[in-house]
Amino acid sequence: MNKVYPDAQAALHDVHDGATILAGGFGLSGNPENCIAELARRKVRQLTIVSNNCGTTEKGLGVLLAQDQVKKMVSSYVGENKVFEKQFLSGQLEVELCPQGTLAERLRAGGAGIEAFYTPTGFGTKVADGKETREIGGKHCVLEHAIRGDFAIVKAWKGDRWGNLVFRKTSRNFNPLCAQAGKITIVEVEELVDVGSIEPDQVHLPSIYVQRIFQGTSYEKPIEQRTTRKRS
Repeated sequence: MNKVYPDAQAALHDVHDGATILAGGFGLSGNPENCIAELARRKVRQLTIVSNNCGTTEKGLGVLLAQDQVKKMVSSYVGENKVFEKQFLSGQLEVELCPQGTLAERLRAGGAGIEAFYTPTGFGTKVADGKETREIGGKHCVLEHAIRGDFAIVKAWKGDRWGNLVFRKTSRNFNPLCAQAGKITIVEVEELVDVGSIEPDQVHLPSIYVQRIFQGTSYEKPIEQRTTRKRS
């Protein structure tokens, strides 16, 4: 049950070209910074990445885009990355835009063993193009399929050696969902503690979803958009 790896290099040793990776984070909050840096160092290519967004031009998953490592992005928000825009418009990057709530539910469904579900979100828009639709309860709905990945890279605040996890604030939005939908879930934590150190009622994600865990280091925690005001 000891799932601890010494570092990101060891934990991500078998991530291969062409893999589908589910990446936690919300904006730059809760990004698995060590995992992203290791993928950038290894220059793994032709990746399909599922994430709420693709970082910024120079931070987060944007680092992988800048090195031409990403073949396809499945995201709900892409407005902070100029490299993303350039690669998409040139046809280099394949993009599947998905409404944020639908993306979250597709990941949740993947982890729960649900193959597909109907939602009214996106009906009558380009999101519904080519998809099955039907009327349910008087509402027109679109069939959306679950998402699963070869690997999930996840950032948690605290975790024990079995992989029980605690998240903080906004990082809880997508990290747990990605963790549940990955065949191999790799977690980096700010605090790695002994089993029993986390109260059972405080566990946000149980260890059954986690295959590998390591103590992260040197977190930058960048701010996506810094807004300030003059003192009154």
